Amino acid sequence: MVEHLINRFESGQSSLKNRVLKASPPAILSTGYLTLIMLGAVILKLPLSTTQPVTWLEALFTSTSAVTVTGLGVVDTGTRYTVFGQTVIALLIQAGGLGFMTFSVLTILSMGKKIGVRHQLLALEAFNQTSLDKVRQVARAVVYFALAIESIAIVLLTLIWSGEMDWHHAAFHAFFYSISAFNNAGFGLSADNLSAYVGHVPVNLIISSLFIIGGLGFVVLQDLWQTRRRWKRLQPYTKLMIGATVIINLSAWLLIWLFERHNAATIANLPLAEQLTASWFQAVTPRTAGFNTLPIESLTDPTALLMIVLMFIGGGSMSTAGGIKLGTFVVMFMTTYAFLSRSDDVTMMRRSVQRNVVMKAFSVSVISMMLVIVGTMALSALEGAPLLDILFEVVSALSTVGLSRALTTELSTAGQWLIMLLMFVGRLGPLTAAYVIATPQKRRVRYPSVDIQVG
Repeated sequence: MVEHLINRFESGQSSLKNRVLKASPPAILSTGYLTLIMLGAVILKLPLSTTQPVTWLEALFTSTSAVTVTGLGVVDTGTRYTVFGQTVIALLIQAGGLGFMTFSVLTILSMGKKIGVRHQLLALEAFNQTSLDKVRQVARAVVYFALAIESIAIVLLTLIWSGEMDWHHAAFHAFFYSISAFNNAGFGLSADNLSAYVGHVPVNLIISSLFIIGGLGFVVLQDLWQTRRRWKRLQPYTKLMIGATVIINLSAWLLIWLFERHNAATIANLPLAEQLTASWFQAVTPRTAGFNTLPIESLTDPTALLMIVLMFIGGGSMSTAGGIKLGTFVVMFMTTYAFLSRSDDVTMMRRSVQRNVVMKAFSVSVISMMLVIVGTMALSALEGAPLLDILFEVVSALSTVGLSRALTTELSTAGQWLIMLLMFVGRLGPLTAAYVIATPQKRRVRYPSVDIQVG
C-alpha cells in the first residue's frame, strides 16, 4: 500500500514536471510575475507593513501596481504603509522593472550552470532577443546600469532633500524615488506626488532623467556605453530611439505649454521658468513614469488627449517603460509613409525593415487598441465617471504609466479587478499575453493570394 502511494506520488511529480517543462515561455513568464504579485500582496497585508489595516484587495492592487511598475494606487503609499511596507513596494518595483528573468539568468550564470533549451527560450522571450549570448550580456548590463544610475540619483536627491528634512528621511525618500523613477513606476510618498516641486529644477531634472534613461532600454544604454557615445558607431536602433525620443519629448513639451499656459488650475499663475519646467515634466512623464507635478484632473482636454497618445506609445523595448513601445510606433509611421510614397520597402536610416517586424508592430498596436476599446467599454459600464477620465485610466493601466484623473481611488471592486488585469497584461505585453492563450504555430501550407479591397 505504502509502495503504491509512493509510486503514485512520484508519478504525479513526474507528470507535474513534464507539464511545467512543456509550458510555453510566455506562460512561464506570466506565472513568474503572478507569483511575485501574490507574494507581495501577502507581505503588504501584514500588520508590519501598514499603519492602518488594508484589505486583501487593496494589498493585491498595490502589489500588482508595483510589480507591473504602474504606480496607480487605491490607498496613499506615504501614509497607509510603514517604512517596511514602503521598502517592500520599492523592492517589488525593482523586481518588476528589471524583470525576474534578469535575476534568474544571472543566478544560473553565477552558479556556473548551463541554461537548458526550455530556459533558453524563456530567456529569449523575456529579453526579446534571438541570441543567448546577447541575453547574457543584456542580463548583466541590466543590473549594472540600474544599480549604478540609481546609486548616483540616491546621492544627489539625498543632498537636495537633506535641506528640508532630516538625513534619514532624505536618504529613504531618495532611495524610494530613485527606484520608482528609474523603473518608470510613478509611486510617490506624498498624496500629491511631486506637486510640491513643480518649480524645483534640480528635482525635476533628476527624476525626469531617471525615467527617460530607464525608458530608453538597456540595449540602447549598453550600446552607448560600448561605443563611448560616438554617434557614428552607434547601432541604427540606438540612433532611432534617441532621435525619436528627442523629437517626441520636445514636441510634447511645446504642445503642453501651449495648451496649459492660460489654465489657471495648472501653470497660468506660475512664472515663465516654472511654466516651462512643469510643462517639460508633464510632457515626458507619460512615457511611462506616472509622476506628476500638476493636478492631472485639472489639465485641459487637449493636454489629456495628448498624454493618452504618449502613454499609448510608451518607451523603448527592453526597458522599464510600457506602452506599445516607441520602436513599434516608428515602424508603423514609416510603413505608412512607405505606402503613401509608393515604396515597396519600409526603410529607415538606410536600412530595410523586415516584413515580420512590420507585422509584429501592427499586431502589437491592433491588440493594444482592442484592449483599450474593450477596457474602456467595460469600465464605463462599471463606473459612472466621464468618458475621458475612464479612457485615461484604461490607457494608463494598460501602458503601465500610473497617471490618473483622480479616478483610481473611486473605483468599485469590479473596477479595481479590471484595472489590475489591464496592468498585468500591459506589463507582459499584448503579444506575450496573447501567446499565453494560444501558442503560435507555423503553418506548413501556403494558400493562393487573394485581392481584398481596403481603404
